[in-house]
This record gives sequence, C-alpha cells and structure tokens, in this order.
Amino acid sequence: MGRAEPPRRLIVNADDFGRTPEINEAVAIAHRDGILTTASLMVNEPAVQEAVTAARTLPGLGVGLHLALVCGGAAQSHAEAPGLVDTAGQLDPNPVRAGLRYFFIRGLRQELRAEIAAQFLRFEATGLPLDHINGHLNVHLHPVVFGLLLGSGQTTRPTGFRLTRDRFRLNARLARGNWPYRLSHAVIFGLLCARAAPELRKTAWRHTDSVFGLLQNARVDEAFVLGLLERLPPGDSELYSHPSLTDARHEFEALISPRVRAALKLHSIRLIRHQDL
Repeated sequence: MGRAEPPRRLIVNADDFGRTPEINEAVAIAHRDGILTTASLMVNEPAVQEAVTAARTLPGLGVGLHLALVCGGAAQSHAEAPGLVDTAGQLDPNPVRAGLRYFFIRGLRQELRAEIAAQFLRFEATGLPLDHINGHLNVHLHPVVFGLLLGSGQTTRPTGFRLTRDRFRLNARLARGNWPYRLSHAVIFGLLCARAAPELRKTAWRHTDSVFGLLQNARVDEAFVLGLLERLPPGDSELYSHPSLTDARHEFEALISPRVRAALKLHSIRLIRHQDL
C-alpha cells in the first residue's frame, strides 16, 4: 500500500497590517467573517497602535512581524542611521536601489542590524505573541538581510518564516498576463529560497511547503483563490495578500467570499496559523 498524502492545510495571511486604518479594518473583518488566519504587522507605520488594539480583540489571529527595510518608515532616526534613513524618517522608496546598496555597501550592515533589532523590540513591546516573520516586498530573503536575521538571536524560538516559493507552473494555470514580472520573480525568489532553505533547517524557524501570492502582485482575487483551492498541493501552504477596504478591495472581498469558504470545505482544506506548523 502506498503512503497516504498529507492533509492540505493553509495559512491565509494579510501583509501590511498597521499601515492604514482601511487595511486594519479589512484584516479584522476578513478574520472574523472570512478565511484570514494571520496578519503581518508593520511596526513603524502610522496605524500600528490601532492594529495592535484590534489584534488584542482577535485571539485567534496570528500576528507576525512584517520587517520593513524599504518603502516605509524606520524605527531609527536619520541621525542614528544616516545611510539607511532619510531626514523624514523614511527608508529608501526604491527597492531595487536599496537591495543593491545593502548588498554592496558593507558599511550599511550595522545600520541594518540595528534597524532589524529595533523592529523586533517594537513588536515585543506590543505584548502580542510572535506568530511569524516575513518582510515587506520579501526583503527578508535578501542575502544580507537574511544573514543578519540568522544572527539576530531570534532563531531559537519556534516561529513561522515565509520561504517565498511560489509555484510558477501552477500559477501559470491559474492566471494570465504580466509574464515578465511573474517569470522574473519566480526565478529570483526560487534562487533565494534555495539558498535560504538549508540555513533555516539549522534553526527553530518553520516554513510551509509552498507560498502563493508573490506572482499575483496584488491580484489575489476570488477567481484566483477558487482556482488555487481546487489545485492546492498536499501539505502546508501559505497564501498571502494585501486586503484593504480601499486600495485592494478585490483582495479583501476574496477573503470574505462565501464561494471561497464553501470551496475550503469542499476540498477538505484546514485553515491554520504559522504557530500550528
């Protein structure tokens, strides 16, 4: 007799929690009335305290750190990290330029290390249990940032970690268009994950077998989610999106769709958080 396939389990995550009130409200509704199980908190953004207050009323919501080292506010000031933070307290808004600078300018590594530590401290100050770690624009897989994370002193605590391996062949069956973006990101993050996976096995950090959402680039709508649930591979997967009541309402509506909730039952998919891995 062959071995039975493992059950299909799915983490459904919202990135950018704490960035705006509209995102925070979408997260709360999608968890209470939909399929959302976890959210990733941007600890330097304007609506972070509102997000933390909401999370305290949602004990079933797993909340993690959405590490921001590009395109957002910083925990440090310009005086503390002049190579990393501008005079308005903002990080580099150009992710390609930032990635190249972080890789080639070794003098920035101490500032990056301090920023990572400061964001972990800000999350700890919320009092929320740390469900997982990932990065804004998946910056956590940047070779330099990933190395600094491994040396952060956090790796002995069992925590979810997003290993952003989005299956290109499956994605190509589910969606059309935007091929240059999808193919380039599949290749780049495939290589980054192949490099990171052996190092993760030396830590207490845990990750899913597959991650979906990267190749959709803010197009995680109802049709995509329904197709994904029908073809979801055995084992543990993560689907991440960016729900909002304004800018990405189609992603929010996908998470509260009755058709999507019915599909979960139809395909016997169990919803989990990273702490359940």
